[in-house]
Amino acid sequence: MTLGDVLAKAVRTLRAAGIDGAERDARWLLAHALSVPPDRVGPMLSHPVSGAEALLAPLLAARLERRPVSQITGARLFWGRSFEVSSDVLDPRPETETLIAAALEGNAPGRLIDLGTGSGCIAVTLLAEWPTARGLATDLSAAALKVAARNAEAYDVSDRLSLAEGSWWNSVVGRFDLVLSNPPYIAASEMPGLAPEIRLWEPQMALTPGGDGLDAYRAIAAGLEARLAPGGRALFEIGAEQGVRAAGLFHELGFVVRILPDLDQRDRVLEVHRRSD
Repeated sequence: MTLGDVLAKAVRTLRAAGIDGAERDARWLLAHALSVPPDRVGPMLSHPVSGAEALLAPLLAARLERRPVSQITGARLFWGRSFEVSSDVLDPRPETETLIAAALEGNAPGRLIDLGTGSGCIAVTLLAEWPTARGLATDLSAAALKVAARNAEAYDVSDRLSLAEGSWWNSVVGRFDLVLSNPPYIAASEMPGLAPEIRLWEPQMALTPGGDGLDAYRAIAAGLEARLAPGGRALFEIGAEQGVRAAGLFHELGFVVRILPDLDQRDRVLEVHRRSD
């Protein structure tokens, strides 16, 4: 049996279970089983192998339970970096890179805050891109903050990133030049329709606040005036259908809001600053 035979069998198994992207997932899982980068699997496919199928078997079993590949391998690529992920944090998504791109269009802040940091991918990425910036990352989950701490250590920004357990502005002091968040925004009515990889495996409190999905924005908007430094700005990820409603919450409090699209031209980020700025 060659490695190609092992891969083909894994693809057939995942396809039979109705899993989209079976070939991609099988290749990533096989690479993880062999402890090699995914792009090394191709050149190895003609090689005879011993033990690869046994190493791959528990990974396939986890995927058949619809566990996300990132949780099985323990890592997810985001803005060109590999971040540790687990079932305690939201899986970093390509859409969130829209927020990173928008942040990097501005000047490096002296101090930033990432509310509801999860894996820390937003704060860690920006501190890695801005070597003079300092940051604070908060989360209600102590387990998530442990993941964020390890990611900060991996990219040598832990000396510039403080972590705090709390809900939104609770326990936050001072002002920030840049406020960021990818908060839970899925409405309760939308939860049953989510893919099982999301609905069954990702932390519920990182997905939905319940109700109409806007409660996190209400809480953030209520405290933003006191925490945004003069001339500062804020960036928040939003659901594709939430732009007008989420923007309205900040408009009502006197902020200027711009809605930014993702690569698919869907509403994805709110850019917020004071009217006087």
